[in-house]
Amino acid sequence: MKQGGVILYPTDTVWGIGCDATNPEAVAKVYAIKHRDDSKALICLVDSDNRLQKYFRNIPSVAWELFDSIAEGERPTTVILDDAVNIAPNLVSEDGSLAMRITKEPFSKELCYRFQKPIVSTSANISGEPTAQNYGDISEEILNAVDYVCWTRRQEHKPHKPSSIVKLDKNGHVEVIR
Repeated sequence: MKQGGVILYPTDTVWGIGCDATNPEAVAKVYAIKHRDDSKALICLVDSDNRLQKYFRNIPSVAWELFDSIAEGERPTTVILDDAVNIAPNLVSEDGSLAMRITKEPFSKELCYRFQKPIVSTSANISGEPTAQNYGDISEEILNAVDYVCWTRRQEHKPHKPSSIVKLDKNGHVEVIR
């Protein structure tokens, strides 16, 4: 990923396609792999509150309350926040917002921690096709398009759901997207 590569990896939700979220060329590769228009934003993962703060100018207090209220074992929640900074421009929506989640799942958390930057986390499928819940659901096209496939959790066969998504604006207004 440090050299612009794209990976497949298990996350706290479904299997994901990932790359360095600060590298616009790597992000462009992800859009191409998914056959997705780059006007549709992608989600990023970070390992901690501290890392999250490096990528937004202002985080409303309601965001911290939301993060604190998500209990272990609950469905992971992605938060869309305004005023994204220090991130690949092709990840930021036209309104300046960015979708980011603090992962608690051990593998993706360790990956984010060791990488020391946010990692793109978009479902491992072609846009419009069913989401790959487990490694065995990932199409050959996706498997052949990435630079590396992580080994962990390949044998897993259990239902997974995408994260909940909540948009928070500068004034703390909350909109549930998914």
